Amino acid sequence: MPLLITHATLVTWEDPNRLIQDGALVITDGVIQDIGPSAELIARYPDADQLDAQGQLAMPGGICAHTHFYGAYARGMAIPGPAPKNFPEILARLWWPLDKALDEQAVRFSAQVCLIDAIKHGTTTLIDHHASPNFIDGSLDVIADAVEEAGLRAVLCYEVTDRDGPEKAQAGIAENVRFLKVSRQRPLVSATFGLHASLTLSEKTLEDCAAAAGGLDTGFHIHVAEHEADEEDSLRQYGERIVHRLSRLEILGPKTIVAHAVHVDAHERAVLRESGTWVSHQPRSNMNNAVGAAAIDTMLSEGMALALGNDGFSNNMWAEWKAAYLLHKVANRDPRLAQGDAIARMATDHNARLAEVFFADHVIGKLVPGAVADVILVDYHPFTPLTAGNLPWHIVFGFEASMVTTTIVAGRVLMRDRQLLTLDEDAITSAARAHAPEVWERYNSFAQHVLNA
Repeated sequence: MPLLITHATLVTWEDPNRLIQDGALVITDGVIQDIGPSAELIARYPDADQLDAQGQLAMPGGICAHTHFYGAYARGMAIPGPAPKNFPEILARLWWPLDKALDEQAVRFSAQVCLIDAIKHGTTTLIDHHASPNFIDGSLDVIADAVEEAGLRAVLCYEVTDRDGPEKAQAGIAENVRFLKVSRQRPLVSATFGLHASLTLSEKTLEDCAAAAGGLDTGFHIHVAEHEADEEDSLRQYGERIVHRLSRLEILGPKTIVAHAVHVDAHERAVLRESGTWVSHQPRSNMNNAVGAAAIDTMLSEGMALALGNDGFSNNMWAEWKAAYLLHKVANRDPRLAQGDAIARMATDHNARLAEVFFADHVIGKLVPGAVADVILVDYHPFTPLTAGNLPWHIVFGFEASMVTTTIVAGRVLMRDRQLLTLDEDAITSAARAHAPEVWERYNSFAQHVLNA
């Protein structure tokens, strides 16, 4: 039976964006079939199952261009020894010991708690980047099963790296290849080929990855120039900057995502633009790791494909909008930078086009007939005029995560009136919490070993 959402202010996120007052939309077989005034659609679809939005905003679900589900177990974690003084130390003493500590249960629970967070925050599509060097084979299936149980849409990959030795690097390659093939049977899950970063990938491993990806119709998902150390390593070892190295090894292209690109130069930006490579920006993470602020205004003005991710922070993507809006103003002492309409373009149109790379023949991120029915209801009732033109600034200054009341993906209601329908939050968080001491104990052992080395 069709689902008819009525009495909403529809935010279509078309170009140009439209707001339809007292609007309605009809969902059939996971796709938006019709939109228009509530009175007209109620008369046209009298037998549909109705969901009265009661004046809330109905808008496309949020999209995250780069995240790490496995980072969930870092919340509240103490790093042994003195505080890391830079990002390379954060990697060596926090993230690499943590990913080693993950077993199958930890991978499952970390995915599940992040998916609960996404549903509650109205984020309906997530592009994840996974690492668990002591549980590689089948790790992406565990995450994919969790995604399907939750009912969300996700793109998954495994992070290939040389930092745990050649055998595990090859196992990571094999997991990407295996999952790229089997994921085609999962309608809500897609795949890409994961790579860590230039500074932990040898020429041989990158060549092996490029060869393994041949014929699989895939790009790659890799961290690039998040910190100066990545560029310095590439220059020292290979005599070229990272983007040029990746271009030479045929890693770039319109299906590839490079995360961060904080320290790329103008020549690298040109290569990224000309190759059609996607860049994802994660402002909260960049601030937390003190790595700097990417030149996003320049990237947008140059026509680069720039998207917005969260790097494992909460799946409240509006918080990422706000961080992006503020970071570049203070970093450059220029209030004209990172304007609301630019942030909105990254987070809606660009993120949607990126999602469509992985879900071929789908229209994502719009409320229009024929688009996938990934829809959220937002209980936002402003005390100043709300228009299609000023909506980005309402989001930056007015929206809060608690305002999401209903989350729908592919026509399936995952949360209604703030009640989760597909996942048992209490049971999942209880199980994840019970497993955490074991994960933290392993983490501390690995982290202490790094500290003593």
